[in-house]
Amino acid sequence: MIKYFQSGSRMSQAVVYGGLVHIAGQVANDRKAGIESQTSDVLAKVEALLVEAGSSKSKLVAVNIFLPQIGDFEAMNSVYDAWVDPQRLPARACVEARLADPDLRIEITAVAAV
Repeated sequence: MIKYFQSGSRMSQAVVYGGLVHIAGQVANDRKAGIESQTSDVLAKVEALLVEAGSSKSKLVAVNIFLPQIGDFEAMNSVYDAWVDPQRLPARACVEARLADPDLRIEITAVAAV
């Protein structure tokens, strides 16, 4: 059985299938904020979706991070490292990529066990 969460006209924010929850790309609400604030906002959204889908950040399997400015890597990591469960670190990729809005500083997708 497939479960969909926060579905809109184009996509769902989370989908549960096969014992995994797949979190769609999450971006910050305040697109004018700095990288630390946007990272905190995005991670809060990821965590809320995980909980809504019956999972948690301690069950993360993989995280993909997209930064339009790779120079934000260290500042983003300072927020991410404080958020992630240090005993259950997911596989992770972080790449430089142009995002849909030039004001966005970060986008994150995730996969977790349920």
